[in-house]
Amino acid sequence: LQLVESGGGLVQPGGSLRLSCARNGYSIDYYAVGWFRQAPGKEREGVSCLSSSTETTFYADSVKGRFTISRDIAKDTVYLEMKDLKPEDTGVYFCATDPRRLATIQQLCTTGDFNSWGLGTRVTVSS
Repeated sequence: LQLVESGGGLVQPGGSLRLSCARNGYSIDYYAVGWFRQAPGKEREGVSCLSSSTETTFYADSVKGRFTISRDIAKDTVYLEMKDLKPEDTGVYFCATDPRRLATIQQLCTTGDFNSWGLGTRVTVSS
C-alpha cells in the first residue's frame, strides 16, 4: 500500500503547480483525503482536505482562492492545483488518506489524524 506524491518543483512567485497523489494497492475507498505541508523549521499544517462521500472540502485560510483539491476516481488519484504561488507556500507537501469517519473534514485537516501518508513532494517558490 502506497501513497505516491508527485508534481513538486521549483517555481517563481505567481506561478502554478499541480500536485498528484496516487494510491497504489488500496482496495477500499477512503473517507477523507488531505494535503499537508511542512515548511523548514515549522510544524506540519493542513492545506486542504476532501471527503469522498460528501465532496465537502476544506482549505486553510492561507490558500483559499488559490488552491483547489480534486480527485479522479478512475485513476484513484487526488490532485492539488496551486496557483499564484508565494514564497510562503514553500515546503514538503504530503498527501494522506483515511477510511475512517473520525471527525469532520475541517477537524481532520486541523489535527492531521490520518492513518496513511505519502513520503512527500517538495515545492519551492523562489525567484
